[in-house]
Amino acid sequence: MFKFVITCVCLSLMLFMPQSPQFDVLIKNGRIVDGSGRPAYVADVAIKGDRIVSIGQLAQTTAARTIDARGLVIAPGFIDMLGQSETYLLIDPRAMSKVMMGVTTEITGEGESIAPINERQIKEQEDFLKRFSLTIDWRTLDEYFKRLEKQGSGVNLGTFVGATQVREYVIGYDDRPPTPQELEQMKKLVADAMRDGALGVSTSLQYVPARFAKTDELIELAKVAQQYGGIYATHQRSEANTIDASLDEVFEIAQKAKIPVEIWHLKTA
Repeated sequence: MFKFVITCVCLSLMLFMPQSPQFDVLIKNGRIVDGSGRPAYVADVAIKGDRIVSIGQLAQTTAARTIDARGLVIAPGFIDMLGQSETYLLIDPRAMSKVMMGVTTEITGEGESIAPINERQIKEQEDFLKRFSLTIDWRTLDEYFKRLEKQGSGVNLGTFVGATQVREYVIGYDDRPPTPQELEQMKKLVADAMRDGALGVSTSLQYVPARFAKTDELIELAKVAQQYGGIYATHQRSEANTIDASLDEVFEIAQKAKIPVEIWHLKTA
């Protein structure tokens, strides 16, 4: 009898003890647009750590923080497929102009990219760097990613290696084709960047010095990116009177390098 009473008392205490929350965050009553193509639906979203662990009618669950999203939309973070925040994230890592619009991932590297970079290219940015008290202490894409990871960032970041960037690195702003030795150096820079995590090689052919690159040069760089599973992304040479010829070049690069292609801006102006 004595043991039974003790057991009952212990069970009673357990029932009245505060229970740890099941989740860290519970977002309730939101209209979910999940990106799958299905119609929007009303449900709750439970988060633990950095992962969504449950979606549904979760009225009986507990969380450290509950957000009532009634009348609001719950959606996955948006991906900005053409951003230019790679340097600005080092100046202000919060990226509030992106985050407040729901962007959680940004893709950069349109023609120029954050790396590879050499002393001459850094010198060209001297005024900008002084203005924002920014020191470029990286030379490769891997070193940049390590700097960004150490500092922290309000958004995820992916980048292409810019064909313009490697041309500026090796040739500068001269209007001429690369020598065979220079082309090999450019190809090595692309390969190094791909091993460091670049998504592919990109161009912005309407701008100097990118417009000085001939099609054959771009094909060779794209072939390197293709070997590492990358794609070719381009701001093509023309978005106006010669758009047809410009598209022909895009298709030629894709075919000869055997690489998937994305056009940054498919429009006419």
